Amino acid sequence: MSGIDTPLGLWDSHGLGGYELGAGNLAEDSRGRWYINICATPKVKPMQQLQLFNDTVGVDLGLKDFAATSDGAVIETQQVYRALEEKLGIAQRANKKARVKAIHAKIANRRKDFHHKLSRKLVHSYAAIFIGNVNASALAKTRMAKSVLDAGWSQFRTQVRYKSDDAGNWFDEVNEAFSTVTCSACGARSGPGGLKELRIREWTCPDCGAKHHRDVNSGKNIAAAGRRRLEAGILVLWGGEDVNLMHSLARRQQTRPHPTSCYG
Repeated sequence: MSGIDTPLGLWDSHGLGGYELGAGNLAEDSRGRWYINICATPKVKPMQQLQLFNDTVGVDLGLKDFAATSDGAVIETQQVYRALEEKLGIAQRANKKARVKAIHAKIANRRKDFHHKLSRKLVHSYAAIFIGNVNASALAKTRMAKSVLDAGWSQFRTQVRYKSDDAGNWFDEVNEAFSTVTCSACGARSGPGGLKELRIREWTCPDCGAKHHRDVNSGKNIAAAGRRRLEAGILVLWGGEDVNLMHSLARRQQTRPHPTSCYG
């Protein structure tokens, strides 16, 4: 490593023996603590042979609730910044720079811990994960900026993506346009839409009578859109013969960039 002549010892608590270690660097956090970050690539990429169409989930990301899944789970938002906002303000007004850095680090660590636990649970539970492509950057420029940045959607999606790659799962970001207003039962765009109707969390489709939780319904539509993208590859013509979905996925996995995980 550049700038270090003395060999560094490594306590392998993560099972890094199964990885090829690449380049690394040193990083200092806001509290003055130093870490070594090393990029690690799996020596053998696992190929998980699961029934994808029975083990899929759609995830709708939000602000009132952090996420809702297509199978009905609703995960509360943590609001880690707002929980420490008052203490942060006091420290800033008192010009206690070290205290401000410590609070910012605590906020970042709590958010990252929440994302790691939830993303790991999703990857362990499902073979294919589809997440709505909500535009966090655009929403961060609106009056909802503080809540959007506090949620950390981009960090969460990144974690789900690289953990899925590492586990051999399928991950995809799906266009979530109209997912909240489209009835997941009949396909009619009959749900409440617009900013004025965001407060409406449950609704009944006037076309088919199905009752919906706004975010769970969106998760179902996201899952359906993701499955349609996979179903398009069930039967493909390869060398004059039809091959099944798993062979198609295996080939696509081989042509995708090899996943690289970074550990600190």
